[in-house]
Amino acid sequence: MSSDPALFRLPPDHPLREWGRRGLLFGAIALALAVVGALLDTEQFFRSYLIGWVFWAGIALGSMAVLMIHHVAGGAWGAVIRRPLESSVRTLPLLAVLFLPIFFGVHQIYEWSHEHVVANDPVLTAKAAYLNVTFFRVRAVIYFAIWIAVGYFLGRWSLDQDRHPESDFGRRLQFLSQGGLLLYGLTVSFAAVDWLMSLEPHWFSTIYGLLVMGGQGLAGFAFAIPVTAALARSPADKVIGPSQFRDLGSFLLAFVMIWGYLALSQLLIVYSGNLPEEITWYLHRSVGGWRVVGWSLVVFHFCVPFVVLLSRQVKRRAPTLAIVAIGLIFMRFVDIYWLIAPSWERHGFALHWLDVVVPIGIGGIWLWYFVRQLASHPVLPIGDPALPAEAIE
Repeated sequence: MSSDPALFRLPPDHPLREWGRRGLLFGAIALALAVVGALLDTEQFFRSYLIGWVFWAGIALGSMAVLMIHHVAGGAWGAVIRRPLESSVRTLPLLAVLFLPIFFGVHQIYEWSHEHVVANDPVLTAKAAYLNVTFFRVRAVIYFAIWIAVGYFLGRWSLDQDRHPESDFGRRLQFLSQGGLLLYGLTVSFAAVDWLMSLEPHWFSTIYGLLVMGGQGLAGFAFAIPVTAALARSPADKVIGPSQFRDLGSFLLAFVMIWGYLALSQLLIVYSGNLPEEITWYLHRSVGGWRVVGWSLVVFHFCVPFVVLLSRQVKRRAPTLAIVAIGLIFMRFVDIYWLIAPSWERHGFALHWLDVVVPIGIGGIWLWYFVRQLASHPVLPIGDPALPAEAIE
């Protein structure tokens, strides 16, 4: 299989490049406003920052999981979204840098980080060997080291496969992904406990890590679809067509169902147990406006996309499928907000202006960096044997 990689580069006037430039502009403005907000209300800034960072990191980590699933399972469905997924994974070093406010702002976010609180709480005292600032930071460094290392080789060997399609790089990627999925499951499960579940350290759920992973997979896959739809116009219009989008729509439906299954499973486990130390987490999320947010997740995160994605016509039309995917990305943010914010706002729904500005700031910078990575390489993995040879020659 041979083709000129330059033919599949992102054109200088491609709309995605404009997305990146606007992302940088709006991101810089939003972060400047966030700095002002940090001076006015430091505690709220760090809370909003955690929400925004977890959302965007979820897209990158979910992209890595989907990418590794493709390398293990194979199939043309993954070949057409490989480069968007790889570009998303390459943003992990940036996300590691953007994690620094959380790394150094532990005391502003987590109650277990205060020694006087732990000393007066038997539950936190029992968990102090794990929930302490030093170990928290050490684990974060380990998580990022693993994610960045796996992501680096996923991207490097993919480009090497383009240059040497007859080599064994495909097998290397498959072997790496087999171990990488195991590492992903372990690290994301622990990270979910560290960064999210420990916001309410008296509460616990054995399925929480899986729920977070399901949401990340959905976010990563949903993000790849509108990017692929934009690439289908140019320069990959001869490769990506209705049949590919039908497959992507079917997989998107599967991710929606997986997320719904995990969310319902956690609810049923807690509901059937009916233990005071478990039900409080849901009680905080069912008072005031939080109940409306919860029901909006049921309707717009599961029911509506489930019904819409059953349609074959919707899945074959790239613009329509992209709209559904963008809607799901927005609902992923709502879900992250519903998971995190009630840990502090326990008397009803409250939306601070920093909850909007900070995620936009982080997202703008992230989107700009993503487009840079996408534009740096051919947008199709021309060495992937799953792509039809006649389409890329």
